[in-house]
Amino acid sequence: MAYVVTENCIRCKYTDCVAVCPVDCFYEGENMLVIHPDECIDCGVCEPECPAEAIKPDSEPGLEKWAALNAQYAQVWPNITIKRDALPDAKEWDGKPGKEPLLSPEPGTGD
Repeated sequence: MAYVVTENCIRCKYTDCVAVCPVDCFYEGENMLVIHPDECIDCGVCEPECPAEAIKPDSEPGLEKWAALNAQYAQVWPNITIKRDALPDAKEWDGKPGKEPLLSPEPGTGD
């Protein structure tokens, strides 16, 4: 089992989770983070740190699409291990439904 970053991270991209990850398994896109499923050790420390509640265990029903997306982008986006400021309008986007079409495939800056 691993943890998965879900839709609510899009356009928020809080990085509180990154700061507590003991294995540095987060990868950064332009407007979202993902977790590398083969690197995640299922410790769960990231889940309560996410202000947007966008991190879920991959065992929750209905997350297959997000698990696949995390696996896909963790292969091409750069690793991020340090906390940075959230996106400027993160509070406005937090909790808004239907953000999946806004996901940018572009990589972030990473470390």
